[in-house]
Amino acid sequence: MPDFDMIIRGGRVVDGSGAEPFAADVAIRGGRIASVGRVDGTASEMLDADGALVTPGFIDIHTHYDGQVSWDPVLAPSVQHGVTTVVMGSCGVGFAPCRATDRDRLIRLMEGVEDIPGVALSEGITWDWESLEDYMDAIDVPHAIDFAVQVTHDPLRVYVMGDRAEAGEPARDDDIAAMRDLTRRALEAGAIGFTTGRTDLHRTADGEWTPASEATGAELAGIARAFEGLDHGVLQAVNDFDLERDDPDAFAREFAILESFARAGGGRPFSLSLMQRDFAPGQWRRIIEEAERLKADGVDMHLQTAPRGIGVILGLQCTFHPFIGFPSYKAIAHLPLAERVAAMKDPAFKKRLLLETSEKMAGDGSAIPPLADKLLATIDFVSCKLFKLGDPPDYEQSVDNSVYKMAERAGVSPLEMIYDILLEDEGRAFLYFPIYNYTDLNYQAVHEMMTHPQAIMGLSDGGAHVGTICDASFPTYLLAHWTKPRSDGRTIAVEQAVHMLTGKQAAYLGLTDRGLIREGMKADINVIAPQALRLHPPRMVQDLPAGGQRLLQAATGYRAMLVSGKVVVRDDRVTDARPGRLVRAGPRGAGRMAAE
Repeated sequence: MPDFDMIIRGGRVVDGSGAEPFAADVAIRGGRIASVGRVDGTASEMLDADGALVTPGFIDIHTHYDGQVSWDPVLAPSVQHGVTTVVMGSCGVGFAPCRATDRDRLIRLMEGVEDIPGVALSEGITWDWESLEDYMDAIDVPHAIDFAVQVTHDPLRVYVMGDRAEAGEPARDDDIAAMRDLTRRALEAGAIGFTTGRTDLHRTADGEWTPASEATGAELAGIARAFEGLDHGVLQAVNDFDLERDDPDAFAREFAILESFARAGGGRPFSLSLMQRDFAPGQWRRIIEEAERLKADGVDMHLQTAPRGIGVILGLQCTFHPFIGFPSYKAIAHLPLAERVAAMKDPAFKKRLLLETSEKMAGDGSAIPPLADKLLATIDFVSCKLFKLGDPPDYEQSVDNSVYKMAERAGVSPLEMIYDILLEDEGRAFLYFPIYNYTDLNYQAVHEMMTHPQAIMGLSDGGAHVGTICDASFPTYLLAHWTKPRSDGRTIAVEQAVHMLTGKQAAYLGLTDRGLIREGMKADINVIAPQALRLHPPRMVQDLPAGGQRLLQAATGYRAMLVSGKVVVRDDRVTDARPGRLVRAGPRGAGRMAAE
């Protein structure tokens, strides 16, 4: 009988701790790492890692697979980027707890906030649950990778308050007590955290504010007290500090609410999204200052950051493009792509459209935020940050490569240049617009944010915004882009990049059984060929339930990806192995080593 199930032979181990890489074999037995070093013995399978990096599986703490997990055993696109554990239920939106009468309401909420087609959610979600504990039981079936659940504020508020859950309706003391009790039950059943969303960009598909967006500080603090006495669980929030509203006191008011929320959480870790916003370009530094103040005062506060611009993909196949508000385009918007392209190639149609102006898209009945109207009103400025991604995709380009400069060189308006580009490849061409983190057209702010001591890697939104982004590729981008030499000197050592994706994430979540290549740890492992590691351009596919479409982005360089010792990706292709399961946090969970 073989000594081990598998031996990964001859790789450079980057163990997830931040320590320098070292040459070692890794032996696996029973889904755990049995030995690290020079391994002698036999194995059922030998995996050649010569010239490759051997890392822990990546952990993505900010995803939205809450609906997809009930119909999709693979959880793409995260599975394509070295991610072996995802945390769902970010930004306060999810699907449990939920009464049968509220199912469509939560679908409309997720469709508007996270740009997931409502028809796909309606067709794909199994709905064999009501409570969040029921939800965890229902989805705890074999998948390619592991997944953890968070309690989400919006469905919790709807479940307790019913029609009174509308934004701006204050929760009564008994409402808060009920939400706290339900949160506590879910945490004790293995939920890994609680999340809330407070941003003007989040609207339901009907254009309404999200239920929890204007919750009081008393409500948030009251729910957070569900964590008292527990030694597991995290709190998470997203907040744009009322950026869409002209209110000079908004930041101080909103941060005070978040501070009371974090302090009420029984000492559990709290994370807040951090990004550079064009309409408030210095706000991120103020957030960092406040985070440092809280950390110095004993609050375990973290900042979720991204390794590149947070942008949208624009195209005739996508959710957004600059012409969706133009009267001539709106008249053909319902047509199949080929028919729209044929109409737009007509010189008379093009001339007519380019003389028009976009109609207002935001407002009552629309999920489109006011920011979209602002951007379209300044299209010449925006075009300085519009780029063709290319192959391989280049997310860090100068203004010389922008649509604005392309138009200038061609002697046409930026809007006409956008029009012509979007018709390329029979209407399948894309433009990239880094709406956040690229105000200065460089990565100085990105580097400063993600290397801050309180930063953690997040914001990928895996499973969400399927018609506008594919940022689940963040892990591949971090390794493939930031560990290479740069002219500005801002590089990240490979061991630090891997730590940011593994050990640091596991420590934040309190998952002590993964995130490191150590004996006894769960055998969630990536074998990566660093010279071959690269991203491919995003592409639109129609593989969601009911024929829904989404952007996917492939990668090459993943020689193997293991979950609990089983190969789920081999040579960049997903296998039929399904060792992934629900990760239950806390004493009853699989997310902690048995010895604890």
